[in-house]
Amino acid sequence: MKRAPKILLIEDEVALGLIIKDGLEFRGFEVIYITDGSLAYATYISEKPDFLVLDVMLPSINGLMIAEKIRLENKHTPILFLTARTMPQDVLNGYMAGGNDYLKKPFDMEELIIRIKVLLNQNRLLENVQSDKNLGVVDIGKYTYDIMRGVLVYHGIIKQLTGRESEVLKTLYQNRNRLLARKEFLLQVWGDDDFFSSRSLDVFITKLRRYLKHDPSIQIINQRGFGYKLIC
Repeated sequence: MKRAPKILLIEDEVALGLIIKDGLEFRGFEVIYITDGSLAYATYISEKPDFLVLDVMLPSINGLMIAEKIRLENKHTPILFLTARTMPQDVLNGYMAGGNDYLKKPFDMEELIIRIKVLLNQNRLLENVQSDKNLGVVDIGKYTYDIMRGVLVYHGIIKQLTGRESEVLKTLYQNRNRLLARKEFLLQVWGDDDFFSSRSLDVFITKLRRYLKHDPSIQIINQRGFGYKLIC
């Protein structure tokens, strides 16, 4: 029998935490619930959860600091932040700390469930992908991407990418499912973050979206003013 996904929930508002815990357990998840952020890392190490739901504003330790510490240990376990703060800089800070997604309070329980299921499915796919240090031929949704040759294949249809298109797609793939800051993106691909390079990046993103449009599960999200995120 398949094991239920284990979720570590860290939320200091007890009433909200119990509602989330009950809702997740009702839908078949195993939930480890703690209210004290100072116990988060030790609980993560001992319980080895499949997923973390983490409040940002904890009284004992900032949720972003917890995520950063966990990311030193594990790069792949999905982390979803719960937050009452949704200013652009707050969102960016969450992604930079290693978060995969965020949800603003108050939120609908069904939306939380959907986001968890999506991220868990993405994580299972990522576990089967070889290390980025040995990239060769990889899967992006229903596409196959030959990084060395710059070839994108969809159900036998071959698309030869230009050198720059391939560099942009490779960079997105290497940073998949996390927000890649625009400046970091430009420096990696162009070695310059000036206006003309920035405009060129937007053009190439538009082209790649068109090439990948046959698989609706693939998205290149633009976090306006901050950067891009490939979801696959």
